Amino acid sequence: MNQISLYHRELLNDHYHPKVAAYYFKQWDSYHMPFHTHEEVEIMYVIDGKCTVETEEEAISMKKGDFILLDSNVPHRLIIEKHSPCRMLNVEFSFCKKEGSFPSIKELAAENKDLTQFLLHKQSYAVLKDSNDIYHTLKNLVLELDKKESGRNMMVQLYLGQLLNQVARMVMEERKKNSDHQQANVYVKKTIEYLHHHYDCDIQVKDVSQAVCLHPGYLHRIFKRQTGYTIMEYLTSLRMEKAKMLLADTDIPVIEISYYIGINSRQYFSLLFKRHTSMTPGEYRKSVDQDIVKFSR
Repeated sequence: MNQISLYHRELLNDHYHPKVAAYYFKQWDSYHMPFHTHEEVEIMYVIDGKCTVETEEEAISMKKGDFILLDSNVPHRLIIEKHSPCRMLNVEFSFCKKEGSFPSIKELAAENKDLTQFLLHKQSYAVLKDSNDIYHTLKNLVLELDKKESGRNMMVQLYLGQLLNQVARMVMEERKKNSDHQQANVYVKKTIEYLHHHYDCDIQVKDVSQAVCLHPGYLHRIFKRQTGYTIMEYLTSLRMEKAKMLLADTDIPVIEISYYIGINSRQYFSLLFKRHTSMTPGEYRKSVDQDIVKFSR
């Protein structure tokens, strides 16, 4: 069965085995491949050096330990720059009706939720970083393919099944990581919006976490990871910026500014303000007034 996508539903509805169509180890010293497609699914693994794989969507820089899984009929090309050799292992495979006793892709997927989910969600290509498991499997697969002895097909199917399971696990872990990152972005955005709307109130982390419906500890971790600041550090910085604006653009007495930004202690406000600006609130207002006078002259 040629020209079938790795994500074709028939693979989960009927019994097929992957079948290697081509494989090779090769060192490229300088090469600019034209765009092309394969009827087979392809894995390109960088053993050493670096290269670029271009698709119609993007140019992907790859180095030692990186590999790309390309679905069938995806236009792509390989670029190896001069004086930057790259050693690669490539395997191309298609699908054929199940022969023998080794489990089909459908049967493997029935025992592996990651493989099922991987095959149900089509993507033209996936770029992943190997932890050495993939290379070990690919190398064993190629060594087995090189053998001429009878009965090797069982071992070939074993390594192909192992390869699909490993890739599926890695892809699903990457998807979960990306999903978690996107969800974290949503919570961080909600947190920042809440702080900008309530900076003039006496708020604590628990108030923010309740507002965005997230556990305080988890919210603290994702906010720090995404912004580089704790929630209270961000709030303090925001309050100081608001204080600077009020000192520069209004006639509100200095001693009252702290209450407009949610800090109930004038002494604590002055301490924070000097820590952020190297000036007391009064000194800051005077410096702004002097600048305005100089400018008007």
